[in-house]
Amino acid sequence: MKHHSPSNVRRFGGHQPVTGKRVLIDPSAVVLGDVALADDVSVWPQVSIRGDMHRVRVGARTSVQDGCVLHITHAGPYNPDGWPLEIGSDVTIGHNATLHGCIVGDRVLVGMGATIMDGAVVEDDVVVAAGALVTPGKRLRSGFLYAGSPAREIRELSDREMDYFCYSAGNYVKLKDQHIAALEDD
Repeated sequence: MKHHSPSNVRRFGGHQPVTGKRVLIDPSAVVLGDVALADDVSVWPQVSIRGDMHRVRVGARTSVQDGCVLHITHAGPYNPDGWPLEIGSDVTIGHNATLHGCIVGDRVLVGMGATIMDGAVVEDDVVVAAGALVTPGKRLRSGFLYAGSPAREIRELSDREMDYFCYSAGNYVKLKDQHIAALEDD
């Protein structure tokens, strides 16, 4: 992994964000502290990723779309260990989603405006619908669609929906590469 040094990617608390290969961090996004972004991650406009009091890890080919907030839960008297934010590979995080101190597996679609709270675990191959609220400590099991506030299991995912996870991730990798090329041309 290499270190980035633009002003929107910054050191905090002795940690400098690190990135894998071919990572896009939009100039309007902020990434700080103990953050690691794997190969082919895309961080789109107006995203905030703060690893200021715990770690944030984002897996390969994951896209973090416009306006998302990714943060942690600090260690303190009410939660001695805190909660890191761990996101798997081939995850599509829709516009304006908030992920806070939770674990998200591989091949997950987080819909626009969804919120996943402290200590929640989203297993592999899950759709979290737009606007869903995943409450603290809830576990979303693999192969299902969750929706609502609070989020509840709606139905099993179809094969076509399961195939969409990798299609969506791959599509964002292609788009990200076009944006990197455009930025390099400027």
